[in-house]
Amino acid sequence: MSTEVKRSLSILGVPLGYGASMAGVDIGPAALRVARITERIARLGYSVHDLGDMRLERPQSMPEADDKLKYVREISNACEQLATEVEEILKANQLPLILGGDHSIAIGSFAGAASYYKKQNETLGLIWFDAHADMNTPETTPSGNIHGMPLAALLGYGTPELTNVAGFAPKLDPKLCAHVGARDIDPGEREMIKKLGVRFFTMREIDERGMKDVMDDAIKIASRGTAGYGVTFDVDVLDPGDAPGSGTLVRGGLTYREAHLGMEKIAEAGGMRSLEIVEINTALDVNNKTAELGVELLLSALGKTIL
Repeated sequence: MSTEVKRSLSILGVPLGYGASMAGVDIGPAALRVARITERIARLGYSVHDLGDMRLERPQSMPEADDKLKYVREISNACEQLATEVEEILKANQLPLILGGDHSIAIGSFAGAASYYKKQNETLGLIWFDAHADMNTPETTPSGNIHGMPLAALLGYGTPELTNVAGFAPKLDPKLCAHVGARDIDPGEREMIKKLGVRFFTMREIDERGMKDVMDDAIKIASRGTAGYGVTFDVDVLDPGDAPGSGTLVRGGLTYREAHLGMEKIAEAGGMRSLEIVEINTALDVNNKTAELGVELLLSALGKTIL
């Protein structure tokens, strides 16, 4: 394998678990490092800078059971900090690789990338891999867990503490967003999807059409962004048999090969401007199996091929 440097990449861990209901997701970045993520990406020819993990503030108190925005102050502050970090990585002409943490961090990571390109009068698309829509608001959430709200926040819906991260809203035009792998959508989310026209490629469509055609369409939609697109990958999009380490498991997800094909297609297309993996729960994983698969999928997105 060639050791020629393709491009520069910065890894940033975000050990945030306040947006989820189960402990363990905050150790996701550490689990990915145990799976030797830095060394394995470097073998692909990248110049890799590991920036370590962000330091996050601890909550001063526990939220009430009926709170519709649990830990919103801590999550908002973390996302503001993350947005700044991602923008700095892009200014240095490096690809941001963000390791979560729960999916609420996508508010900050995409905000930083969108802010960077907005200042160049460019727009950024987004490919969102997830079993869930992540389009709840405080009015529709059944749990109050903010990891079920980040896509809505990026589209400009929800509390200002989340929608206005990085100082502007919305971050994303719904016409530039492709959601892949949904199979568990709440009623309020269903209404918002229809209202905004966000393109959802559900598991049924993947079953019927195949992963190749779905990814071709998803990449085409996200590529309408003049700057390219971000990619955020929630491991619960995978079938639980391959990825048991998630706190929000839903049966019938992407197979091992479907997921790799999706990431390989993204690498071939060449439009990815940021990459993120979230929701690896080490407390529920088996022998670091989910983190290991997560690293393999990231490698595919970064250009690793069979031949």
